Amino acid sequence: MKFSTVSLLALSAAAVNARFIEAHEQDQVVISNVKAEKYLIELAPGETRWVTEDEKWELRRNGQNFMDITTTQDLGALKASSKKEPKFPAKVAYSKDLKPMFKELDKKNMEKNLEKFTSFHTRYYKSDYGRQSSEWLLEQVKKMIKDSGADKYGAAAEPFEHPWGQNSIIATIPGKHNSTVVVGGHQDSINLFFPSFMSAPGADDDGSGTVTILEAFRVLLKSEDIIKGKGENTVEFHWYSAEEGGLLGSQAIFSEYEKTGRDVKAMLQQDMTGYVQGTLDAGKPESVGVITDFVDPALTEFIKEVVTEYCEIPYIETKCGYACSDHASASKAGYPSAFVIESAFADSDKKIHTSDDTIKYLSFDHMLQHARLTLGLAYELAFAKL
Repeated sequence: MKFSTVSLLALSAAAVNARFIEAHEQDQVVISNVKAEKYLIELAPGETRWVTEDEKWELRRNGQNFMDITTTQDLGALKASSKKEPKFPAKVAYSKDLKPMFKELDKKNMEKNLEKFTSFHTRYYKSDYGRQSSEWLLEQVKKMIKDSGADKYGAAAEPFEHPWGQNSIIATIPGKHNSTVVVGGHQDSINLFFPSFMSAPGADDDGSGTVTILEAFRVLLKSEDIIKGKGENTVEFHWYSAEEGGLLGSQAIFSEYEKTGRDVKAMLQQDMTGYVQGTLDAGKPESVGVITDFVDPALTEFIKEVVTEYCEIPYIETKCGYACSDHASASKAGYPSAFVIESAFADSDKKIHTSDDTIKYLSFDHMLQHARLTLGLAYELAFAKL
């Protein structure tokens, strides 16, 4: 349901004037919330516009995706001199190794982590809650590395710092070469009715993707060959900040990667992995949504092979438009990227960006399928000669 600008502003004003400041909000600070500041956004390749922050949120409420390129206008300028395009495998090759690893994936872990992750009032990237949730997540990633013993072989997790307060997170498992395979998801959430104050549990968007790749990361670290660096390629897991603000965190990372000549062979984004009721209500079979627009065709074809071999449900092709998630930042930098989602885009969760994006609507069995996909792809590409 869409709201007109007038009614939405009235609703926001009423909410601010009528509400009390709750105890958990008393010490929260919204960082750099300057209403008059203008931001340069890109709504389609080459189509840009200067807008205020309020206008950004109005566009998002109306279903318009964009990249905020205010500080990353040169992203993609160097991609003409990027590395040779990788050649992805035609078929999966490591089912024997992966079969026992799939049994280690535990949906109870995902549920426990998501319960904690959604307990923050919001993970809005300019809020202190957003900072706190990012710090908690980084602690979990570091603990997984230490518990696995991978730190002894060079694996590490570090924050990628941003000026708005909530940092992105990069976890690295070194391989034989610096050529890198990236798995990503965004950690921030937003309530588009009033980002600075209203709750945004973000269970599906993108708490589900966050804990899905976290669980895949945990199990990947159980492979001695992986943690001892026997893979052909380095593997990185990214948890991006400020996706909701226009792919800000991922743009900052891939801008740095582009400028420093990082050789990223593949990037998979997991954004919303838990909602299936829309699919079932439409009378369709549960499936993994494989995005086919604004992605790398060859990588996407290999992902279909991975879903077919390693997931217990089929895939369905779907589209989401320009800049619909963080894979767009990798693509713009010249790196092959792909995106999978919980369903056909039309059947995906409609409660996102509100206070009602909660765990009760999600299926951890479905998230487990996305974890199988993530683990399978990361392992396969870690050993592939791309």
